[in-house]
Amino acid sequence: MEKRLVALLNWLFGPEPIGAERPGHLWPRWIFLRALGLIYLSAFYSLLFQIRGLNGPNGILPAADYLQAVAGVLHGRRFWYVPSLFWLGSSDHALMLVCWVGLIASLLLALNLWPRGMLAVCFACFVSFVSTAQDFSSYQSDGMLLEAGFLSLFFAPPGFRPGLARGNPASRASLFLLQWEWFRIYFESGVVKLASGDISWRHLTAMDDYYQNGPLPSWIGWYVQQLPHWFHAMAVVFTFAAELGVCWLMFLPRRLRIAAFCLLTPFQISIILTANYAFLNYIVLSLGFLLLDDRAITAILPAKLCSLIAKSSREAANAAEGTESWRARWGAALKPFRMLVAALCLGAVFYVTSLQLAGMFVRPLPLSQWPERMLDPFRIANQYGLFAVMTHAR
Repeated sequence: MEKRLVALLNWLFGPEPIGAERPGHLWPRWIFLRALGLIYLSAFYSLLFQIRGLNGPNGILPAADYLQAVAGVLHGRRFWYVPSLFWLGSSDHALMLVCWVGLIASLLLALNLWPRGMLAVCFACFVSFVSTAQDFSSYQSDGMLLEAGFLSLFFAPPGFRPGLARGNPASRASLFLLQWEWFRIYFESGVVKLASGDISWRHLTAMDDYYQNGPLPSWIGWYVQQLPHWFHAMAVVFTFAAELGVCWLMFLPRRLRIAAFCLLTPFQISIILTANYAFLNYIVLSLGFLLLDDRAITAILPAKLCSLIAKSSREAANAAEGTESWRARWGAALKPFRMLVAALCLGAVFYVTSLQLAGMFVRPLPLSQWPERMLDPFRIANQYGLFAVMTHAR
């Protein structure tokens, strides 16, 4: 029994095996982490121009006042229920410093320099803002980014310049949890549309006014708005097909997962072209690349680009050869601890998100809610549901 448990843990949280018959996910990981770095970069860059007006001492909702109120209620528990670096200081200079640190870390992540460390810094800086921004952090996109960023801590390769990190494939569990987030964003959004009772979704009229009422519609959205009703009705049908049907292909064999990517990637691009939801759709778009594998990616990418990145990866591996012995010893010594931490963290996220998904169909559930309450302050296990009710006027 004990040997089977150890074997199961190694299968879930150990490196994914890669061979001629089993294409790995090195390229999808490389692409996703570069995209995640750019998404973090856009978030911190925008905060540089807003955070003092939003949460500064003279802002709309000062972080200092909020933290003082929390401290008066929660006392010793305040650091867990409001995880934020702004406990150390919430002046304009402190707010800007955290944004600059996050921006630099996100840039280094996009450049593939010490990805695990930069992911940790990005997560700490962004959760600091989300925890104290109050009304300004009530968007689902914030939770999407924090969840993806947290799971990527276990998905990213070790090392300062890992390249593709062929010697350090990601674990099955970390890959699946990121794919699971992608699936839930789609499926739960489809479920809430049906559960909301909004008749416009049932009568296929939900998209008739969507393009002119969305946030900051683009000029392309204006032209799409002029198309006849039958087009908008078909858009509703495709939305339901994508969110309630196509996303399930993630659980099926390789070719069907690739088909899901090919169908839903243009869907996300069309949303990006017609409206502005900040980085929300870019997260979903980036997560979709994890449905692919190395064989599919190398067939898509230009051969010169693949060769250039592979060469850079070999150079990084050669540069790390001198430290390989002590790194291997430390890695072997810490492996049980690292697997335990990964099992606890990833297991908790999967438990809570599965509970939330099941709760959309069955209530009340006779299961412990304690893990959900413990993870809630960090926004790393979320329930999603976009456009449950459509607005037909600005």
